[in-house]
Formats: sequence, structure tokens, C-alpha cells
Amino acid sequence: MQRLMIADGSDIVRKVGRRILTELNFMVSEAATALEAVHRCEAELPNILIVDAALDGALELIGTIRSLPGGKDVKIYYCVVEADLKKMMAGKRAGATDFLMKPFDRKILTSVFAGLSIAA
Repeated sequence: MQRLMIADGSDIVRKVGRRILTELNFMVSEAATALEAVHRCEAELPNILIVDAALDGALELIGTIRSLPGGKDVKIYYCVVEADLKKMMAGKRAGATDFLMKPFDRKILTSVFAGLSIAA
């Protein structure tokens, strides 16, 4: 089972994401802060990480994950509210693999992650 972490300051976003992604057969963990995400990733690195661009320290979090042993293999999705090219480029430079638009729903998460849940 693929491990996925949602790093987002919103309890509701994490709760909704967790419910949908658990149904897609991910083992989902949550972090409300970048620091909490780093600590959890140091203990057990997820296969996939969703990082909210509005999270304090989001870009540093991505860079830190990339520097951890095995961190280069983590698929990191940088979550943005709008297609802000400047913000997206900053996320890409920090090491984001791809982007995810917020607010996300079941349809978006299923289309992006359904194929990844079974990939080992």
C-alpha cells in the first residue's frame, strides 16, 4: 500500500483529502505544519506528499524532503489555489514533482492519484 501525506494547515482539507485518498487505497497521514511534516517524514518517508503552497515553510519543506535519504524518490505535489506561474516555478525549483489545484474534490483526486495507489 502506498503511503501518502497531506501537509496542509486546514483541518477540513486534510480530513476530506484523507477520506477520498483512503478510499483509493492509500495509507494517509496528515501534518498541520511544515515542521510536523518534516518530523513525520524523518520517521517514515511517504511515497507521495501533497504540500499546500499556503503552508508556512512549504518551499523549505519540499527542499528538506528532497535532502532526506530516499527523498528524491518521493512524488511531491505542490497545491496551488490558482495557476500562478511565479508560485508554481518556485515550487518546481524547490523540488516539486507536479502541481495540484485547490480546492480539490473526489473527481480531481481520483484522476490524479487512482493509478498511483497500486504502483509499488
